[in-house]
Amino acid sequence: MTDDFRTRYRMLRDRYRYELLLILPTIALVGFGLIMIYSASFPIALKKGLPETAFVLKQLVFLMIGFLFLLVAYKTPTELSPKVMYTLLGVAVLMLVAVKFTPLGFAAGGAKRWFRFGPLSFQPSEFARVALVMFLAFSLSRKAERIQEFWIGFAPHVMLMAVFAVLIVIEPDFGSTVILIAIVWGMLFFAGVKPMHLVPPGVIGAILAIPYLISKDYRLQRLYAYLDPWAYASSWGYQPIHSQMAFGTGGLTGTGLGESILKQYYLPEPHTDFIVSIIGEEFGFVGVAAVVLCYLVILLTGIAIAIRANSLRASLLATGLVLSLSIQIFFNLGVALCLLPTKGLPLPLLSYGGSSLIFSLISIGLLMSIARETTR
Repeated sequence: MTDDFRTRYRMLRDRYRYELLLILPTIALVGFGLIMIYSASFPIALKKGLPETAFVLKQLVFLMIGFLFLLVAYKTPTELSPKVMYTLLGVAVLMLVAVKFTPLGFAAGGAKRWFRFGPLSFQPSEFARVALVMFLAFSLSRKAERIQEFWIGFAPHVMLMAVFAVLIVIEPDFGSTVILIAIVWGMLFFAGVKPMHLVPPGVIGAILAIPYLISKDYRLQRLYAYLDPWAYASSWGYQPIHSQMAFGTGGLTGTGLGESILKQYYLPEPHTDFIVSIIGEEFGFVGVAAVVLCYLVILLTGIAIAIRANSLRASLLATGLVLSLSIQIFFNLGVALCLLPTKGLPLPLLSYGGSSLIFSLISIGLLMSIARETTR
């Protein structure tokens, strides 16, 4: 009986190994995220005259929606029909057009990026990123035998990316645009597009982006503040400085849950882009290291799934999803640690924000689906 139990245990472990390596750290991150969102947001909620649980309850609603979509994605086969793929792509484009050019779009902070449904909001650029990754995996795998031809493997996909990039950058949302381009370039590289097709346009694009970057004073000020935050301590350097203070205050083990000082109106919006700074203050290096470890487990498992996938399309889809998650994590942590200029990007699975949470969970569900198809 014991031997039979051990045999069945090994069979189940081998069958669901990758799904477990994805879902367990995901649950840990979103659960810890709810705790930290409450801890970081209740002073802001009280200041705005809201219940102290206002933000965490809203995030909980998005979490339930997100896990529902994760289950749907988990049961979705990776080999979706061309009709479905083109439909997803068309819906993504229409949503980006509608949010910018119709009254359906909601503007805040000088940008028009959201749809509003009562107290809830939705950012179509998050959907567009996942839809584009799925379509590129479909298209690149179909053209695998001619992927190194410029007009087959490179040009059509870059032109498609350009449509998405333009629609997102005019919202304006420069950070999401950079992430989108980086994901596409990475997928093209791993699909086998010639480096000589990728490097020169990439360099030219980076050069052409410089005039756009310096066309607005606030972008230049962010760059100056990144180089010398203390020279702009009362303006653009305010967030980086207080983020550093949060990490410094936390030390090795932190001040304790709920004991953050910097969230008390010193660090703006600590429950969104700078939530890891509050984690660093309240849980110290140990807490931040635990969060990073969870992300590493998810990303390394995603890489293993991409390598073991039973089709090129599934492998490219897993690659794109891992790139999407890893780039977002890298940018958010880089900004919080003052290694990169300030840019408003959420930390996947942890930060307050419904769209980011839902589509991060969808990405996890799709990776689990690829793993399921591979191990069955």
